[in-house]
Amino acid sequence: MLRSLSRIAVQKSGKSALSATWCRLSSSISQELLDKHRSAKLVKSPEEDVSAELPAEDHAQPIHPEDPKELRDVYPDFLPSPDWRIRDKLTEKLEREDMYRRRVNLDIPEFYVGSVMAVTVADQYAPGKKNRFLGICIHRGGYGLRSSFILRNVIDDEGIEVMYEMYNPLIQKIEVLKLEKRLDDELFYLRDAPKEHSFFPQNMDPVQLPKGRAVPVNTTKVPLNPRPWLERWERKELKGILPLDLPEIFFQKAEERKEPWEKYDLMKQYRARINDVEAADIMAEVQERQQSAPGSKKKPPQRHHKTTGITVPASLD
Repeated sequence: MLRSLSRIAVQKSGKSALSATWCRLSSSISQELLDKHRSAKLVKSPEEDVSAELPAEDHAQPIHPEDPKELRDVYPDFLPSPDWRIRDKLTEKLEREDMYRRRVNLDIPEFYVGSVMAVTVADQYAPGKKNRFLGICIHRGGYGLRSSFILRNVIDDEGIEVMYEMYNPLIQKIEVLKLEKRLDDELFYLRDAPKEHSFFPQNMDPVQLPKGRAVPVNTTKVPLNPRPWLERWERKELKGILPLDLPEIFFQKAEERKEPWEKYDLMKQYRARINDVEAADIMAEVQERQQSAPGSKKKPPQRHHKTTGITVPASLD
């Protein structure tokens, strides 16, 4: 007991001695030196303040895309997964390196859900050792090298869907025959719609898009076949379907299952997508790498495709 009390007394006396020493040191600093320190710029060393010696026009500006929000919609495959549990900066960087190399050999054009596309893949069992499928894009998802999209068409009165991995080495060519958007982010409800809304001829000619025109939005609303359906479409807030002819009890149950408070959940929105700052940095890297790719030349801000009539950013065409 006595030892512990003596130890506490020693500690207290040590602290008081240190505080007294610090007070003496602080009081010995002149007021002129303190004022000079307070008015000094927050620079670690004179060598680091290089920008102060250069004129304003010589400052190096970071390379950023003109419209990062537009680029992230055009090329969402370059954005990593927002799930922090599987994020790895090194893996994401290496994946983007592989994606750059793949895009040198494969032209991946701009497309959205609702665009009519044709994909040619290598197939050893098909005539000519290749197979071409044409359809409407009903889904686009995945991240990085695992990015994929689904095409749907009706062949021989039967709905056919094919999922393609965007960076699959078996893909030989990707064509966009009709560039457009739809009212919804996914078109899975076409599975329960009449077949004429999913039919496109395999020899369809490309639809020319005027140069400089924005990507059109197809506002067509499709009807759905009578129930049963593959999903409860009345419980989804869909804009591309006609009003459903269902008993009132179905809509009452749909209202009970709604969660309107989710649109105010900022953390859920933050975790569901990559933030704009990180996305802008990634898009700037993509622009820089595409411009410095082997065989690439300096191009104007936009280029017009002669075959499809599509105008895309020149840095990523």
